[in-house]
Formats: sequence, structure tokens, C-alpha cells
Amino acid sequence: MFYTKGAGEKANCKVCPRLCNIAPGKRGFCRVRENDGGVLYATNYGECSSYAVDPIEKKPLYHFYPGSLIFSLGTVGCNLRCGFCQNWQIAHADPQTTYLSPDRTVKLTLRQKERGYPCIGLAYTYSEPFMWYEYVYDTAKLAREAGLKNVLVTNGYVNEEPLRELLPYIDAMNIDVKAFTDRFYRSTCAGRLEPVLRTVETAHGHCHIEITTLLVTGLNDGREEIGSLVDWLAGVDPDIPLHFSRYFPNYEMDLPPTPEETLLRARETARKKLRYVYIGNAPQLNSSSTECPECGETLIDREGYRVRIRDLDNGVCPRCGERIIIVQ
Repeated sequence: MFYTKGAGEKANCKVCPRLCNIAPGKRGFCRVRENDGGVLYATNYGECSSYAVDPIEKKPLYHFYPGSLIFSLGTVGCNLRCGFCQNWQIAHADPQTTYLSPDRTVKLTLRQKERGYPCIGLAYTYSEPFMWYEYVYDTAKLAREAGLKNVLVTNGYVNEEPLRELLPYIDAMNIDVKAFTDRFYRSTCAGRLEPVLRTVETAHGHCHIEITTLLVTGLNDGREEIGSLVDWLAGVDPDIPLHFSRYFPNYEMDLPPTPEETLLRARETARKKLRYVYIGNAPQLNSSSTECPECGETLIDREGYRVRIRDLDNGVCPRCGERIIIVQ
């Protein structure tokens, strides 16, 4: 899907902003879309590198069926090259995979529900789901017909046309906004900022969305940059949950972990304009519970992936009556 034939049997991929012009016998930047005689093939279709039944909070999604489980699966390949990649073994290496057809994947998910687990659907995660586009599209359609939810955990680096074609089958997205400068995207991720912002703005209103920003020590954690990120997101919708995640050295990056005071300062800045702000990868900071933005009442207690929902009835705070944005 989403390519055109060029001169000399080249294939021009249209899925993501890279717009790779792929020669016969070669693959695009993502390593999974291959030109065979002028026809572009998704070589990773159905090839699953990882799967598990995860807490929904692990995505992270805190305002979408809190306390539930979701069948999570990923493939290989990515269209960014983040130096701090946490899943580089499947994104940038060649792990063993298992073929799962869309039909079998949906049946495996339904089996979890039949066993009595609170499994709400499927999450396309671990690697970049837009580089698994055709498989995600086919599977999401079947899942929707079966009454299951579909979740994307994505870097948001996708063109508008394929995004809009998939959105009718997507119920929730967690989108990484990895920084708020184009310089960071170009130097650290081999990408650009603007397409990611467009993805957030396009998806808003079509499905539930939450945002994650990994604060990398000294690179994207400055006060001015955090302020710009918050201002932009508040302009889209101040009810969109924002997750600041603590960075740890990984893949090609050995900078020290994000200081705790940096995370707390970022959260303090964001809470001035956003109603729901969390800190991830730092349980000692106790910043993962959901509080009423009006009166401060704790509505959902979280300790790791253990969740306790308090008296949140009909989406309003039981103490002050404030409307709380929770899909459940």
C-alpha cells in the first residue's frame, strides 16, 4: 500500500515522510519495505518478533480502560534511528520472528477474554507499527469486527494519507513526541519534528491519544523547550495526558540517567497548562496516579502496574463533580 512506480522500476514509498525512492532489489530506510521488480512489498507482514499480554498502563495509556490488559505485539524495523532506542534489538537488528496471520492474532486475543482476563483488544507496539502498516490495517479491521479495541504505540512519523486511512479502526494511540526542536530530531533520531506534530493534531478527535516524551539528559530537557512543548499541546487540547519518561543509557547513548529534579520540574511546568501529567520510569517519584485537576482528589492509584480505581463514577470526580477524561 502507498507507493508509486518510478523510472527504472524504482518504487517511491509514500507511507512515511522519508519518501524513500527504492531501487530494484533494495529496501527502504526502515529495512522492511522491499522493491521487487518495481513492486513494493512489506517483507515483515505477519512476522511477529514479540508478543505478550500487557497491562494497558505499560503502553503507557493511563486514561484508556485503566486496569485492563491488552494483547501486545510487534515486528521488526523502524523509520527513525534514535540513539537511545529501548527496543533496538527488534527495531534495528534481525531477531527471530513467528508468523501470526491477522485472523490468528484476533483469535488469540479473543481467547484471553474467554479465559476471563480483562483483555480489551490489541496493541501494536514494541517496534514502529506504521512500518507494519498493511498487517496492522488488516488485523485492526478484523479486531474491530470482533468487538476488540485497537491501540497504536507509535513515533508518529507517518504521512497524513495512510494515517487517515487507518484511523477509523484505531481506538487509542500513545504518540512519542521525542523533543520539541527539529535539531534534536535531525541529530538524534534522523527525522523531523513537524510530521509528528501533524500526526497528533490529525489523530486528535478521531481516537483517544496520550503523549510520551523521554527526557534525555542535557538534550531535550531544557526549561524553554519543555515550555514550548506544553504550550503546543495545551493548544491542541489541555486534556491530553502527557507522560514524561525517565531516560536510561541504552543502544548508542551513554549519557547519565535523567535527574529526578529535571523530571519533577518538567511536570510542575506542564501542570500549569495541562490537566493530566505523569512521570514514567521513576516509581520513586510517586507521579503516576491520576488526580482530579480541580480539587486534587486521587482518583486512580498506581504502584507500578498495580491499579486501584477509586470512586470514579460516570467520569466525574466524586468529591467536586469535575468531569474527568477517562475512557472506560
